[in-house]
Amino acid sequence: MSTPNIAQRLAQFSANLSWDSIPADVRIRASHHILDAVGIAMAAGKQSFAQRTFNAIASLGGPGDVGVIGMPASLAPRDAAVINGFLCHSLDFDDTHQGGIVHPTSSAFPAALSSAVMNQATGQQLLVAYILGIEVAARLGAVAQGSFHQVGFHPTGVVGAFSAAMVAAKLSGMPAQETAHAQGIALSMASGSMEFLEDGAWNKRLHPGWAAQAGITAAALAKQGFCGATSPYEGRFGLYNAYLGTLSDACDLSLATAGLGETWELMATAIKPFPACHFTHAAIDSALALRENISNLNEIESIFARIPEGVIKTVCEPEANKKRPANSYDAQFSIPYTIAAALVSGSFSLAELEDNMIQNPEILALAEKVSYQADPDSTFPRYYTGEVIIKTQSGQTFQHREEINRGAAERPLSNEEIIEKFRANAATAATNERVDAVEKLVLSIPFLETAKPLSQGLRG
Repeated sequence: MSTPNIAQRLAQFSANLSWDSIPADVRIRASHHILDAVGIAMAAGKQSFAQRTFNAIASLGGPGDVGVIGMPASLAPRDAAVINGFLCHSLDFDDTHQGGIVHPTSSAFPAALSSAVMNQATGQQLLVAYILGIEVAARLGAVAQGSFHQVGFHPTGVVGAFSAAMVAAKLSGMPAQETAHAQGIALSMASGSMEFLEDGAWNKRLHPGWAAQAGITAAALAKQGFCGATSPYEGRFGLYNAYLGTLSDACDLSLATAGLGETWELMATAIKPFPACHFTHAAIDSALALRENISNLNEIESIFARIPEGVIKTVCEPEANKKRPANSYDAQFSIPYTIAAALVSGSFSLAELEDNMIQNPEILALAEKVSYQADPDSTFPRYYTGEVIIKTQSGQTFQHREEINRGAAERPLSNEEIIEKFRANAATAATNERVDAVEKLVLSIPFLETAKPLSQGLRG
């Protein structure tokens, strides 16, 4: 008998996964990751880009049974998955599995919510499927060893389609064989270009929601007997060979199934302390630490950042765009801007992404003084390291390094800190009473007899 391939092994893991087979601390942490995503979605809903996106998606199918987070509307399951994934990711404040360099919740949760409503699943079943999605996305992303970004693919959109297919298959009660086919079908749906970096386009915001609806579609086809590619990962034209070309030689396919059921990658998934690309976080914290040493920012002569070589294309190039971001998305993916804004404001929050801050002359003047170099001592992608060196006109030099970015598995935000983050984000769009109600609802997912109260309770 031949050895099962990756899709078959993941499908068998899904078939065997149950509430009782998942440690209690993982289940509790999962609810908090969902809470984090919901708070971000609520805050995002007040933005003009969110309303434009909702209007477009709603115009294609009209109302349905699945609630849109933070908005007074319900859409058909696939449409709701698109917009909910968009909202969870659109502020770039959502969780990141560092080894996989993927935002797993923003596709796994919308897929789980829509599929749970479709299949009248319980809260426990929703949470189990969501955890499955996190485990799949993290591992599939980790196989690439950071290579997706190097060839212009956004791994969240790419591996998210497979994760969502597994989530939907699990909630549909599909056996292992059909679940394997769902992954093979998702191979033709996985997408996500990094071209948005050139001009601050909105494309990236759409990637996880698009992945969620792709996974739901793939699972539905598999359930009806549609045959998918049998080797979607290892095949000659499978995920890694087709998307990465010669870089696929560096892939470690064993990571796709390593530690299934024993090592829970959700616990290695970082909650973001800052609303910016995770690659900038260590530099932001370094800048904030150095700010205390500098009484007058006008005395700064130069700012030098050491960052992982693998992130330079994302947060340092093209240099002109990074030093003078055209919009909030440009700013979130800019080492010069995030460092300068942190130095000027003494923080980096959603407020630093408002137009008045992006156009702030003091911040832009400091951003012009930022240069960068690949960090020879970086442990990326295990940790998103960063170092900032500031030289003043008087000849002083101040230096700070973050070996492990805050929020990583070894420096995690506590569940209490996640709740505080949720409340701060949600409060930008809702009353205190509403924030309290949503918090209670999300943290009670394991006790819900069906997912419908969750779906409707998350509506604005």
